[in-house]
Amino acid sequence: MPQGMERYGLSWGGCAMTTIVTDTRADIGFPRLLREWRQKCRLSQLDLALTAGVSQRHVSFLESGRANPSRTMILQLSETLQVPLRDRNTWLTAAGFAPLFRTRALDDPQMGQVMSAIRMMLTAHEPFPAAAIDRAWNVRMSNAPFDLLGGMLGEDIWARVGGEAHNLMRLFFHPNGIRRFVTNWASVGPLIWQRAQREAETLGGADMKAVLDDLGPLQDDDILWSAAETALLPVLPINLAVGDLRLSMFTVIATFGTAQDVTADELRIETMFPADPATEALFRQAATSQ
Repeated sequence: MPQGMERYGLSWGGCAMTTIVTDTRADIGFPRLLREWRQKCRLSQLDLALTAGVSQRHVSFLESGRANPSRTMILQLSETLQVPLRDRNTWLTAAGFAPLFRTRALDDPQMGQVMSAIRMMLTAHEPFPAAAIDRAWNVRMSNAPFDLLGGMLGEDIWARVGGEAHNLMRLFFHPNGIRRFVTNWASVGPLIWQRAQREAETLGGADMKAVLDDLGPLQDDDILWSAAETALLPVLPINLAVGDLRLSMFTVIATFGTAQDVTADELRIETMFPADPATEALFRQAATSQ
């Protein structure tokens, strides 16, 4: 794994498995932003103060508005809470400072190292599928096995689910998507949806919220929010049945742990692994036949 990449399960930032509803409007004020993040991370003022290396009294004064934060203090506290870079900019703006972290396009020359690392990871993961996705779950780059998997699910699968980009949420939850192929949907469907909601709330952004708003009315609430009881496996595989084809895979996600750009901070590498010998053999055979 390249230096600066971190692997994780269903979590984001410093508050794993905790929904954080972030308000991207800087006019709500820094005291409220700090207080809400601390509370959603289930930290007392003392816990935050000890971890950040500041006094509890100062944290209290910052949350009450009796003291104004310095730029350094904002960065120190947001780092302690592992606030995403986009929200750190909001904190800075709310306190009267200029945003620090840029949002570069993927084709920006200064993103060259990032894109090179992504290409290396995708290639190194072959013969198994992998893709780089943004915060809205749009596929920004993929390897050949990922494209092969899409072909197995139907050559026109992306066209059938619509959208301007190849979006994984549409792939799973659109009526014309792959839900009908997922044999353990009652287990994995709710987990995927809930993960997407957590990330949308934590990372913010109109794109993902628009996707969820579009797909939400099309879902069965009973299935969406009531995951079937399953054995507590280390990871939950996604089992697919397409005609006579049977696949079982699970996903490991990587993020840039030392990102200093909002775009890089929000990129994730989804690497898919075979969950049984038959699936592994199928992808290895497909690689040798190309």
